[in-house]
Amino acid sequence: MSKTSTNFRPNLFLRAAVAVMLCVGVVSPLKAERIKDLATIQGVRANQLVGYGLVVGLDGTGDQVRQTPFTQQSLTNMLSQLGITVPQGTNMQVRNVAAVMVTANLPAFAQPGQTVDVVVSSMGNAKSLRGGTLLMTPLKGANGQVYAIAQGNILVGGAGAEAGGSSVQVNQLNGGIISNGAIVERSVPTTYARDGVIRLELNNTDFGATQSVVAALNSRFGDGTARATDGRVVQLRAPVDPAAQAAFLSQVENVDVRLPPARAKVVINARTGTVVMNRTVTIDEAAIAYGNLSVVISRGLDVNQPDTPFGGGQTVVTPTTDIEMRSDQGSLQRISTSANLSEVVRALNALGATPQDLLAILQNLKSAGALRADLEII
Repeated sequence: MSKTSTNFRPNLFLRAAVAVMLCVGVVSPLKAERIKDLATIQGVRANQLVGYGLVVGLDGTGDQVRQTPFTQQSLTNMLSQLGITVPQGTNMQVRNVAAVMVTANLPAFAQPGQTVDVVVSSMGNAKSLRGGTLLMTPLKGANGQVYAIAQGNILVGGAGAEAGGSSVQVNQLNGGIISNGAIVERSVPTTYARDGVIRLELNNTDFGATQSVVAALNSRFGDGTARATDGRVVQLRAPVDPAAQAAFLSQVENVDVRLPPARAKVVINARTGTVVMNRTVTIDEAAIAYGNLSVVISRGLDVNQPDTPFGGGQTVVTPTTDIEMRSDQGSLQRISTSANLSEVVRALNALGATPQDLLAILQNLKSAGALRADLEII
């Protein structure tokens, strides 16, 4: 007889979750952060580019043209532009070509002649892009204009092998990158100052952080230089001369700001059991009771024999399955009011709860008003 026990309380991630919380729980002294790490300049941004192209030189791992007719059509159009006419109705069986999508980010202030990295991704049924070469591919912006031209050999980070009907693969083979694979052909005008006014956009909305940035800038450059328009944007009075504006912003980015404590927050990944808290999380005094629910499935075999030895019957073996539900007794646990994250971790760890239990416990603590933090479940 064999017995299989299934427990609904997974504990595979307890040590990892507690380790993460302990690492986060180490309270470091308050230190200043540079504005360049907290905010960006409004108008200084990258632009996304996309293009459609062909990769050649594959070792028989390209698209199957019968299943991806757009690859054959693209190859025919490319050959016609090179002066080669393919008879109409020709069924090309080219396994060394793959249709791909090419993407790139055009940085702010990029000028013609500069190079950017591109990402190449297969859009057909090619098995691998390893060893392939991307042919000249125009990269267009959202307005349909061509801003860069991509071409070059593809670097694929994966590896794979196949023989005798067996195959093995590590990482992804249908995508790769070309370092400095695109040349910028057209620049995008970047305007970040209007009439001497420059706006800083904080990475996170926080009125306290915004006021700290304003105070640091006014202390450095004089009162009236900066003012907050809302909880995310800081408006600066800058020189009108463009050359002086660049020098002014280089100084602004290196101004140190002392930030107030972040908003208390707990993030739980219900799929992996990961629990992360920041150092401002606290818990009020509360009592918690929780228990375990498990299911035990027992499988066995019963042997049924005939009543009489020579009655002509046959011995029959029949499988049996027993299902039993067990509910362990929950105990009422008291947790004291915590003043910092280390005490929160120590209190929750004393309960002996798994991350899956913590999900329910923290939700109930939040509902009871004992958890002083925002609870986010992803």
